[in-house]
Amino acid sequence: MSRVCSICGKGPISGNSVSHAHNKNRRRWMPNLQRVRSISSSGGTVRIDACTRCIRSGAVVKPLRQNP
Repeated sequence: MSRVCSICGKGPISGNSVSHAHNKNRRRWMPNLQRVRSISSSGGTVRIDACTRCIRSGAVVKPLRQNP
């Protein structure tokens, strides 16, 4: 998985982890990606990696669930 949102392009960012003694270590903040089913432009369903902000804002259009 490429760790990049399919909708907004959000990816990992880097920075420093700073201790109480002000020691600095490099670290990465990963986006909260979820693998969800979405409706594609052709009308079918496709699985995409979307960040939770895109899912919550409604940028991901989910297909209707089929009840048996």
